[in-house]
Amino acid sequence: MKSTSRIGWRNRMFPSIFVLAALGVALASATAGADDQAADTVFELRQYTLHPGQRDILVDVFDDNFIEGQEADGMRIIGQNRDLDDPDRFVWLRSFRDMEARKAALTQFYSGPVWKAHGRVAAGTMVDAGNVLLLRPFRPDTTFALSTVKLPPPGTRGPGKGVLVASIVYVERNTPGEFGEYFQKQLQPRWQQAGGKVIAQMVSEHSPNTYAALPVREKENVFVWFSLFPDQAAMVKQQHALAQSMEWREALGQLTTWTHHKIETLRLEPTARSRLQAN
Repeated sequence: MKSTSRIGWRNRMFPSIFVLAALGVALASATAGADDQAADTVFELRQYTLHPGQRDILVDVFDDNFIEGQEADGMRIIGQNRDLDDPDRFVWLRSFRDMEARKAALTQFYSGPVWKAHGRVAAGTMVDAGNVLLLRPFRPDTTFALSTVKLPPPGTRGPGKGVLVASIVYVERNTPGEFGEYFQKQLQPRWQQAGGKVIAQMVSEHSPNTYAALPVREKENVFVWFSLFPDQAAMVKQQHALAQSMEWREALGQLTTWTHHKIETLRLEPTARSRLQAN
């Protein structure tokens, strides 16, 4: 009886051991995937000018096909948006592990079945797709956090939640690091005191474009910070608070040390399937 009992115990335990081992592998794989995404060092901020009335066509094609389609080929789609100030502009972000990974991922996607099936429709909506800034995190801790948003299924329509604001500073000196220090000490505290949470800070990536079929603005030298607001009312409230802040105006006055251009501001509404939206 003891022998039979031991055999029975082993038979019951072996499946459990296999299940636990499988779970361990799955968890390790998931953790590795998260680490891979968190380690992305190359980002694209892409602004498309579209033919009048074509934006929703592009949004639908993108949301239904190009999120999972591109990520399957090794890139991360951070978020896609309608420009609130231009009905014919579509703005989105994606990232890659490094420049060589970018080349491999783009080569695979744009020669693959998803783009072949839907690329003609998407390209047909566009007047210009060359307004692209190649970026990298200002520091490792200023990159985009991994999204916890669960995407609704393809076919979901309408706007997403919140407003994403991208603030682009065209730095005339080739010293974005110095401006980044100034931003964090002088501009960021006042920006956040007024109600704008900074979620990422980026600077220009000056490596040669590894995928010539998609041009980028290689001569630009920028610092970009991104903020996410729960809704348009919160964004307007923050902008009003900044306008009333003497400290903010004084800090802006010192921008001439780095640039003579106004800060370019993109006010963006996430699409229904954007990962970068308010909770």
